[in-house]
Amino acid sequence: MSENRSKPGSAPQGRQQFGGKRSFQKKKVCRFCADKNMKADYKDFRVLKQFVSERGKITPRRITGNCAKHQREVATAIKRARILSFLPFTTAVS
Repeated sequence: MSENRSKPGSAPQGRQQFGGKRSFQKKKVCRFCADKNMKADYKDFRVLKQFVSERGKITPRRITGNCAKHQREVATAIKRARILSFLPFTTAVS
């Protein structure tokens, strides 16, 4: 009987599997919604570089914090910038 019970003051068994305390991060805010003057434009490659990984992949929404509308605009702008050679499709891996 006593083998299934946890010690008093210890964490419940469910938390032990996941490494203890859970940490919560601050909710990310869409940069384009916060700053109404900022636009996702294919000609502004300096802004678009922030949304591309070092490998050349478009960074997902859950990491950048963009809203769905602006993430679609960023993705379209990145694809247009790639076609016009403002941004690379990939980087060379050695």
